Amino acid sequence: MQIRTLFFVIIFGAIGALAALNWEAFNTPTALWLGVATVQAPLGLVMLGLTGALTFYFLVCILYLQSSVMLEARRHAKELQNSRELEASRFSELHRFIEEEIQAVAKQDAEAQSVLLQRLDKLDTGVVSAVEQSGNTLAAYIGELEDRLERGGNTITPNRPV
Repeated sequence: MQIRTLFFVIIFGAIGALAALNWEAFNTPTALWLGVATVQAPLGLVMLGLTGALTFYFLVCILYLQSSVMLEARRHAKELQNSRELEASRFSELHRFIEEEIQAVAKQDAEAQSVLLQRLDKLDTGVVSAVEQSGNTLAAYIGELEDRLERGGNTITPNRPV
């Protein structure tokens, strides 16, 4: 129980106990001046009635304030929920965008890899043909040298400095 509620119950109980213990004094009629006329009425009951009316008024004010606070809190909760849903949709949209970008990058990577492999194949073919041509040229030079050796019988001497 909150301290304010406890305080209210204690004061309300004290007023009730005071009225119960002094009921005869509360019921004793007295002349009351109302500003325009004088009336015979029990002052205790009038004051007790006014205290009850004041208590009722404050309870109505408290209920009104509490309900307005609850409605405001509900409105804020709905706004917060809408914000969360909006953020969730933005997050899912960002997730989808990132996935699309990753797929596009993967596709570009695959295309680049394909182009690179084609170039490597062309280079490999070029290197193989260059090696074959070099081999053929070397074989032709060797064949020519053998022919010269067989025809002339000249020995090949290395170049010596003179």
